[in-house]
Amino acid sequence: MRSKPRATTHDEYLAVLPDDKRADLVKLRRAIRAAAPRAEECMSYQLPPFRLDGRVLVLFGATAKHCSFYPGSGTAVLAHQSDLKGYGTRKGTIRFDASKPLPVSLVRKIVKYQIAENAAKQQRAARGAPPPPR
Repeated sequence: MRSKPRATTHDEYLAVLPDDKRADLVKLRRAIRAAAPRAEECMSYQLPPFRLDGRVLVLFGATAKHCSFYPGSGTAVLAHQSDLKGYGTRKGTIRFDASKPLPVSLVRKIVKYQIAENAAKQQRAARGAPPPPR
């Protein structure tokens, strides 16, 4: 038995999704691009992430029951907890479905948060400083 071919690009990943999930993730992808125009699209662990300055910034994906947005850290989910009421969340994951997609303004806000968080991590690493306590 052959396994289905693995997606090697964001377009290939999106092409095989049901119409409603593809539409939601295309909007999410556009919002991410608008918030992080220098970010590069890549594939990792069969998910489509965006990478900025060599680090994964955010990812998105679809399962049988919902779509997910992965901000790359649990702190991003916690920092936007009040904006995420009504969505399923776990550390580093925001789940949504076609009936209630993530607002573009919230996606941009979270992406900007991740850009700042990643920049702070790089500055700490460059100075040799330890990461902040959790």
